[in-house]
Amino acid sequence: MSQATVTARRTLSPHGEWARVALAFLATAGLFYVNIMPALVDGLVEGLGFSNREAGLVGSANVYGAALGALAAVFLVRRIRWRRAAFLLLLALIALDLVSILLRLPLVLVAVRFLHGAVGGMLVGIGFAVIARTLKPDRTFGYLLVVQFGLGGVGVMLLPPLVPHFGTSALFLSLIAFSVATLAMLPFLDDYPVVVPSAGSPPPAAIRWAPMLAVLIALFLFQAANMGLYAFIIGMGKHYGLGMAFISPTLGAAAWVGIIGALLVVVMATKYGRWWPLFLGMSLTILGTALLHWSGQPWAYLLANCGVGITWAFVIPYLLGMCAHFDPVGQMASLGGFASKMGLASGPLLASLFLGDNRYDLVINAAVLALILCLVVIMRPALMLDREASI
Repeated sequence: MSQATVTARRTLSPHGEWARVALAFLATAGLFYVNIMPALVDGLVEGLGFSNREAGLVGSANVYGAALGALAAVFLVRRIRWRRAAFLLLLALIALDLVSILLRLPLVLVAVRFLHGAVGGMLVGIGFAVIARTLKPDRTFGYLLVVQFGLGGVGVMLLPPLVPHFGTSALFLSLIAFSVATLAMLPFLDDYPVVVPSAGSPPPAAIRWAPMLAVLIALFLFQAANMGLYAFIIGMGKHYGLGMAFISPTLGAAAWVGIIGALLVVVMATKYGRWWPLFLGMSLTILGTALLHWSGQPWAYLLANCGVGITWAFVIPYLLGMCAHFDPVGQMASLGGFASKMGLASGPLLASLFLGDNRYDLVINAAVLALILCLVVIMRPALMLDREASI
């Protein structure tokens, strides 16, 4: 293939809005099952007869594998040809989702989904690293959350009613469709090469590990608290007496309303710094999570899910953007992806242990405490970056 042909195919401006959308798909494809986690967990319970613990273990194994893959990406992003790697990883994801359709035993599905997660986590880690090489990565991470919450809302609304008729194949086919769409976008992305400092230019600043570690801890806590509840949010609604006719539209609406949070990041970026947006976003997340104690009231369940949907999509781009700030090559962004996935994986696992005999009150309280700790941990690094930006 000639260079002219390659250039003609890659028509997206490297830092334009459509390129940011395509990069958002790339960084979502390997982890899209997280955005339909309630549908996945409930589908395994309803479609295959898994217990809550077995279904939660499958979901956690998927994301623990993703954490392993994201960690591997930290060490590979400087060395690999990212486009070729992304192409092969997407094909592997499609193959593993096809295999998952055929499986019925919990432990076998756990093993396959762990492998799927490792492949997907490496793809997401590569996507995060490439995003970190764009101008205004916070903005691109905002688009990432728009894609995740927008299509995730479609998934949690439409997929649960399909499981009784088509089984879990409906869940895995939706993941395949997302991977195929991402494959179609891949050729139109720029190369986003690693920028090598020229001779005589100042060396890159050393990574400040103390604030970086605080950001990683905050990412873990925030994701664990939110996903620990979100994975069982359908079961929680049923436990409090709500019907699926109310739960599914509520969760779909919450995901779509959550797009507002991501769009706010796209519009605001760091115009108002990071401290105030993070303080307000996390405080509202704590209040929305505590409101789930009153899930027996439809208005409370709806308000809590919509509120947390907005703040979840609002806070995460700032946290990931802080990771990207430390290293424009993308290694720290990939490490942030690892911390994020460890939280996403640990949340459902720990929640399933707390849950026991439907002890949703304990799960809610644990999530609130984790979010408060997250708020305390992140404030100093955010203030540090705001002060540096004002100099």
